[in-house]
Amino acid sequence: MKALQYTKIGSKPEVVDIPIPTVGPGQVLLKVTAAGVCHSDEFIMGLPEDQYTYGLPLTLGHEGTGIVHELGEGVQHLSVGDAVAVYGPWGCGRCHNCSEGKENYCTNAAAEGITPPGLGSPGSMAEYMLIDDPRHLVPLGDLDPAKNVSLTDAGLTPYHAIKQSLPKLGAGSTAVVIGTGGLGHVGIQIIRALSGATVIALDVNDEKLALAKEVGAHHAILSDKNAVDTIKELTDGLGADAVFDFVGVQPTVDIATASVATGGDVTIVGIGGGMASVGFGTIAYDAALRVPYWGSRGELIEVLEMAKRGQLSVEIETYSIDEGPKAYERLHEGSIRGRAVILPNG
Repeated sequence: MKALQYTKIGSKPEVVDIPIPTVGPGQVLLKVTAAGVCHSDEFIMGLPEDQYTYGLPLTLGHEGTGIVHELGEGVQHLSVGDAVAVYGPWGCGRCHNCSEGKENYCTNAAAEGITPPGLGSPGSMAEYMLIDDPRHLVPLGDLDPAKNVSLTDAGLTPYHAIKQSLPKLGAGSTAVVIGTGGLGHVGIQIIRALSGATVIALDVNDEKLALAKEVGAHHAILSDKNAVDTIKELTDGLGADAVFDFVGVQPTVDIATASVATGGDVTIVGIGGGMASVGFGTIAYDAALRVPYWGSRGELIEVLEMAKRGQLSVEIETYSIDEGPKAYERLHEGSIRGRAVILPNG
């Protein structure tokens, strides 16, 4: 089968031919219908050799949907032909967090060498994908795989981040979304659907700000040296009740911490390497700062339910698996509108 792999430190991803995985007891083989392209992939492919821990060659893709193709011995409650979405942050299934469906915060994964697909285990950018346990599959129903595969990360991650701040986002509140690309443009829709907040979106060019307005932002402003002052003006000098930074580079982290209101939340989702300064006089009184990771299995079910109700829509560009390297080139250029999706089986 064809797969898109990262094969050598510092190289670009390439399309290779590898064997179709063999299904073992308790496992599930999917025929992949769609795989999402993410900045996390670019981040790990940019790591130097002494920091890279994901194994080589690595089949990319931690966002995936598929059709159940084969069931391993003992698998129940699934049938060949079922349309499913892959829950990506795999855990041990036994610890306290996993028992609550919060495998994104599994306390045993690191020690036991358990890694997510595309981030250590073989991912979804292949014609077929092996799933370690059926609990990591969620029914997709009638949702279009290409249009909704990105919700397994680009929907689940902002949903998990935003859900924690909902008590502060009632009527009359303000939420700031920094970065309106793959995660941010979905985050705007989640805030609009679940809260009473006015949404201020920030990004670096007019095209991305236009997308932010299209998906529901009340205000769309440039993420520049004037951004904090503009946010303060729009909030009568108070700042935002919640700030979600989906970029995470130093300038955006600085904007996030400078624009939060007293008692507000700052949530840094992006993995751009920025560091927040927290201390007396450096951030608003009683402000809280979080660095969340992905989301729970239950939250993925909720995200897909929002999509089924028409509350979420992902802007996508589609590519064949042979065009996969081009998708990553466009991701690096910052020219993708929304999210890139690879269709391994056409």
